[in-house]
Amino acid sequence: MRPALAALAVLAVAACSPAEEPTRPPAPPEPAPVLGGVDLARPVRALGTEPFWSVELTGTEMVYSAPEPPELRAPQPRPLVQGTTATWESETADGAALRVTLIATECSDGMSDRTYPLTAMVKIGDRELTGCAASSAAVMAGGESGPVVETAQPAA
Repeated sequence: MRPALAALAVLAVAACSPAEEPTRPPAPPEPAPVLGGVDLARPVRALGTEPFWSVELTGTEMVYSAPEPPELRAPQPRPLVQGTTATWESETADGAALRVTLIATECSDGMSDRTYPLTAMVKIGDRELTGCAASSAAVMAGGESGPVVETAQPAA
């Protein structure tokens, strides 16, 4: 009778324990946001004239630079993307607010014959700047005129 009692006790304990839920596969990673044909997961450069300035979105930092020092750096959060607009908001080490907003509208810098796929608005503290933006690779590869777009890389 003892083995039957032991088996009954095991069955009773098993009946009271919660059933294991099937394991779910991990959620696929969110696709990188794309705005105006620009992959926002890759480095992006916003720039303006009068005064000359730029903000490099490196993926980890937002780096503001202009002819007059100082260069300002702030951590780069994930962008808030709403429709045709992407916004990054952060703060520099000295507490200055830094906000970069990119809008998927064609933009001309006003000093060259280049056209960019994005319009940029930058706010640093109480200063507001407007300019244009594109992927950093496209800005570096672009000529003196025409659209600033990334060229396709040949397959290896």
